Amino acid sequence: MTQAADLLDPAERLDLDGLRALQLERLRNSLRHAYENVPFYKESFDKAGVHPDDCRSLSDLSRFPFTTKADLRENYPYGMFAVPRERIRRLHASSGTTGRPTVVGYTEHDLSMWADMVARSLRAAGGRPGDIAHIAYGYGLFTGGLGAHYGAERLGCTVVPASGGMTSRQVTLIQDLKPSVIMVTPSYMLTLLDEFERQGVDPRSTSLRVGVFGAEPWTQDMRREIEERFAIDAVDIYGLSEVIGPGVAQECVETKDGLHIWEDHFFPEVVDPITGEVLPEGEQGELVFTSLTKEAMPIVRYRTRDLTRLLPGTARVFRRMEKVTGRSDDMVILRGVNLFPTQIEEIVLRTPGVAPHFQLRLTTSGRMDALTVRAEARPDADAAAREAAARSIVQAVKDGIGVSVAAEIVDPESLERSVGKIRRIVDLRERKG
Repeated sequence: MTQAADLLDPAERLDLDGLRALQLERLRNSLRHAYENVPFYKESFDKAGVHPDDCRSLSDLSRFPFTTKADLRENYPYGMFAVPRERIRRLHASSGTTGRPTVVGYTEHDLSMWADMVARSLRAAGGRPGDIAHIAYGYGLFTGGLGAHYGAERLGCTVVPASGGMTSRQVTLIQDLKPSVIMVTPSYMLTLLDEFERQGVDPRSTSLRVGVFGAEPWTQDMRREIEERFAIDAVDIYGLSEVIGPGVAQECVETKDGLHIWEDHFFPEVVDPITGEVLPEGEQGELVFTSLTKEAMPIVRYRTRDLTRLLPGTARVFRRMEKVTGRSDDMVILRGVNLFPTQIEEIVLRTPGVAPHFQLRLTTSGRMDALTVRAEARPDADAAAREAAARSIVQAVKDGIGVSVAAEIVDPESLERSVGKIRRIVDLRERKG
């Protein structure tokens, strides 16, 4: 499948010099917007001895301080906003390591830009106006479902807002409504594959021709399996709520060689995770983003903790990022939901009958990753108390983090310890490629 030139938007037609000039103009405006309207950024810039006027070239951005997730939490809920709250048209949030969520806001302009970027992403993936798009990302405070939804509508698609779960019904909807595009996590796509086969339906016989997969890492082996068994093109999408949501970068169907970052709106850097120094193009490090056009919540040098490298553009003028290979912190991505051990720790600590010692055991259950919270019982906890504690942990994780886990309450002092501490994450998942 090739990309017709007349389907590209004006920014996709820029030459490199034109793109860099646009980026510098927008970067200077965004730094000024943040400095003048967000007390955190004024204090941060002043402390670092820099001013927006000091940014005379794109390379000058390296002089400005980083923004971290901790900064966003410390300014919860509205402290990072650069416009009056009354101008905010939507709020999204993600859970944090301290239990305090990261809140992001969008003006009308931001929502329109976001829809444009997802529409551009879908078009790069092979979607076209008039396509039926089946969206199986979760809806709600998570940015995946609504971000994909409004982007697909902006492109001119007919949207099926399936959300997640009810796998057998999803298979029925795909058969009956005949979508050509599906947007979903790759692991759930494999679960759908199993359900098709369980129902005796050949997955290659469906109307689907494009799958846009994000919210979790996935391998080239998984791409090959999905493409061969569904007879579709499988492409990667990238985003995070702090920067905008899905639609920050997209793999182009004609090359499938990494994700083109929409650099006219999001300026990328890759830095050494330890020193913070900007690395040359092609070297692996931590991905950092600065927003160029956001109104409600401009973000300056946000440390994503995602590990990747930047490469020259191929199908577009925009630079590419390789598939994310991992993270520089201890976050677990479980079925598209970000989960930290400290979130579980808070739940364990407030659960009666349970000692403050636990492990997270990651396994593979069918096609899906599964997580079991194994916590030690207090010495005086009887069988009934242990059962109640397990139920309480499962419910608290579901309510507070938004993902289903299992829980086991084990005997006191039975969990493995290393140098006096429990190894928090035990990863027993089967991995290919």
